[in-house]
Amino acid sequence: MGNTDKFEMIANSYDTPERIHIAQVSSDAIRGYLVDAKSKNAIDFGCGTGLVGMNLLNEFNSVLFLDTSPNMINQIRQKITDLRLQNADTLCFDFEREGLTDLRTDYIFMAQVLLHIPDAELVLTRLFDVLNDGGHLLIVDFNKNEKVVSDLVHNGFDQAELTEMMTKIGYGNIQSKTFYQASVIFMGQDASMFILDAQK
Repeated sequence: MGNTDKFEMIANSYDTPERIHIAQVSSDAIRGYLVDAKSKNAIDFGCGTGLVGMNLLNEFNSVLFLDTSPNMINQIRQKITDLRLQNADTLCFDFEREGLTDLRTDYIFMAQVLLHIPDAELVLTRLFDVLNDGGHLLIVDFNKNEKVVSDLVHNGFDQAELTEMMTKIGYGNIQSKTFYQASVIFMGQDASMFILDAQK
């Protein structure tokens, strides 16, 4: 997945107070869209060190932490071991390279992940295939920000354009809103974040 090499290098020092705070507000936003999730399974897609998924573990029957970075996955495995978690598992896999034919889940959430994926439509299509009928994809990311100029990431997303792309893929019942803004949180710029909920 995009920027895996960078994440490999920072895995050991990833959990900064700023990232922990953003993960908390992101998981709080996701929690507001969950319906009868206690009996459902979820994937924390592009999970990093699992900051968001760990906050949501008690909301689901189980959470699969999925990332392309082995070092990030190792960080989570250590947390799972240290906390003796029974309802968490890990998978190191790159959805940009291939799809997973036998993986199915009820919820997928991805927080600040889509901006690192060059071909967002391809990955969103493959995630659609992973969802059970009626399942939900929840995306937390930055609103489009013209001040951000980078070869490494998208400069955020226009909610209407993203909704249109996902409708074309087959997602329905799409709703989104801006829920958070703060100073210097996106490539050194002030920025706002949105949450989008889409259903298969």
